[in-house]
Amino acid sequence: MRAHYFQHVPFEGLGSIDSWLEAKGYQLTHTRFFESTNLPNPRAIDLFVVLGGPMSVNDEDTFPWLVVEKQFIREVIEARIPILGICLGAQLIANAMGARVFPNPVKEIGWLPIYATATNDHSVFTFPASETVFHWHGETFDLPPDAIRLARSAVCENQAFQLGKSVIGLQFHLETTPESAREIVSHCRDELIPSQYVQSEEEILSAGLDRYRSIHYLMERILVYLERSNS
Repeated sequence: MRAHYFQHVPFEGLGSIDSWLEAKGYQLTHTRFFESTNLPNPRAIDLFVVLGGPMSVNDEDTFPWLVVEKQFIREVIEARIPILGICLGAQLIANAMGARVFPNPVKEIGWLPIYATATNDHSVFTFPASETVFHWHGETFDLPPDAIRLARSAVCENQAFQLGKSVIGLQFHLETTPESAREIVSHCRDELIPSQYVQSEEEILSAGLDRYRSIHYLMERILVYLERSNS
């Protein structure tokens, strides 16, 4: 089995997903857009992950590779290859499939709750009624056509969505580890202007291991769900 991931900045990597893929025996390849724009054959991928980053999907003039990336994402989705988008990755999936990405009314940064949304489709992934997860975003998106909302938060209506059986987008970060939390704080601490939905550096980094274990368990559930969609 082969997994491929798109990475946009050095300090936002796979986090806990890396150890899950290794334990499952995946051959892992990557495209790091800050180094190269070399893309794989999408038909050779069994699982595809699009990671986060501080840029906007609308920054095509500054980052021309965004155009190529969105086209590749569309090809993967059309081929029904399982794909997970995280934060910027979820916004890229939404935008690649025709949805608008725009500033959220407020930024969400830190450990804040999401809430599952009700659906009559019992085949889609099911989130816990509520879960405290790690956020770092200032933009949001409309749902792409035919997508199902899976979760929301108090100030962001589209926190997670599913498209068909093999596409899941997450506005938040379940892959975060203590190390990756320190990395993003180190590189993006200028955004930490405390407000109701932006926590301080100290509050973010004081999260206990139980909190990380909880989000990693949920991340694993999503990966297993996507993996089974390809069987």
